Amino acid sequence: MQIRNPRTGKYDYEIQEDSLSDVSQTAIRLRENQQTWAERPIEEKIKYILQLADAMDANKEKIISALSTDTGRKRISEIEYSGAIGVIRGRCYSSPALYIPAPARNSVTCSTVQIHQQLVPYNLVGIISPWNFPLLLAMIDTIPALLAGCAVLLKPSEVTPRFIQPMEEILKDIPELHEVLHIVKGGVESGKAVVENVDAICFTGSVPTGKIIAKRCAERFIPAFLELGGKDPAIVMADADLDLTVEAIIRSAVGASGQACQSLERIYVHESISEELTERLIAKVNELKLNTDDISHGTLGPLIFHKQSEIIKKQIEDAIAKGAIVHTGGVIENHNGGLWMHATVISNVTHDMDIMTEETFGPVIPIMSYSNLDKAIEWCNNTVYGLSASVFSQDNDQAIKVAYQIEAGGISINDASLTNKVFDATKNSFKDSGMNGSRMGSDGFLRFFRKKAILIQGGTVSSILEQSETE
Repeated sequence: MQIRNPRTGKYDYEIQEDSLSDVSQTAIRLRENQQTWAERPIEEKIKYILQLADAMDANKEKIISALSTDTGRKRISEIEYSGAIGVIRGRCYSSPALYIPAPARNSVTCSTVQIHQQLVPYNLVGIISPWNFPLLLAMIDTIPALLAGCAVLLKPSEVTPRFIQPMEEILKDIPELHEVLHIVKGGVESGKAVVENVDAICFTGSVPTGKIIAKRCAERFIPAFLELGGKDPAIVMADADLDLTVEAIIRSAVGASGQACQSLERIYVHESISEELTERLIAKVNELKLNTDDISHGTLGPLIFHKQSEIIKKQIEDAIAKGAIVHTGGVIENHNGGLWMHATVISNVTHDMDIMTEETFGPVIPIMSYSNLDKAIEWCNNTVYGLSASVFSQDNDQAIKVAYQIEAGGISINDASLTNKVFDATKNSFKDSGMNGSRMGSDGFLRFFRKKAILIQGGTVSSILEQSETE
């Protein structure tokens, strides 16, 4: 497979795609090794996983270089790397306390029966991770699965696969992990092969692909943990601190060129401050520069996946045709073969525009004013998505009341996209934005176990005659 460099548009790297047979044979090997791994005390698992973190730190520059080349951004790749290491060390710190099964107890409904609980890890977990944060979103599911005692088949996106090589070299030097963690290379067919060979799937990506995976997992009768797309709204109330609000909106909507599932993509602002907020956003985004000439300078990197640029372009064209006003940006620019877009502020938008209803995944800030708060909440919820949202108000009690009414899994108050910083708060995705257990908080670890109940009768066994008399 030929891999595109987003800064140049050139296909300057290649990977050999794993076949269905390759994946099947690897799955057999991982299953054979999983039981030994599962039987290791969690402290021993932690020892080897911390060796992985240490080895990654020793190869930090190689990994960041691979991420930077694949995504066209250096500073954010450094942040992503730090986040991945934080996930690894954080899970190693928090998991032991969660690993302890509940103590034996007598049943409430049958007092002569004692209940013992056992946590049983899935044998083999498949993880299919996306292209926008290749390392972090691979580790966020892989590490807790390994700590739970599962073996893991990890398939990163074929759009941004360069970090695989240094990670494979690291794993070879940690045989205990190498026996239960394998990185699959390839695209759609390799992803299908992973789904066909595992006992549970974690998928991060688009809603259409997530639904295909969910259907196949249902047919195979295995769980699918899905973290899918979003169209995250923000409600800016009349008393909002505008300095704080502007900073948070721009960081969320424009950071990583808007290529994050929890980026703000819809802004609903009270009519009394709508004009001022729009002017402030325009002034602020006009200060932001593209990093076309030097990856180390400039705020906005390229659009990583060239096919996404077509979606962004069509949404903006649709909005303009229906009366929207583009104040900044709005055009996909080709610089030396790479595709870039300036931060784009759009006003006069309505809900009959795709830019307000479909996921954009670009540095676009559409602004819509409201006079009635209940209407703004209704607009927030008028979507198939329910990933996350934001509320801005200096009255925290009022902001919390609004947050309770928004149909989304993670609500930031007086900030935005806090779910990419706070990993110890459990949340679920609502609607089409996801399905099943949270990857965050304690559930992010415990979802990799099946829970077994061992029931010990300590009293008299009831007879069939007693049942008959009861009936």
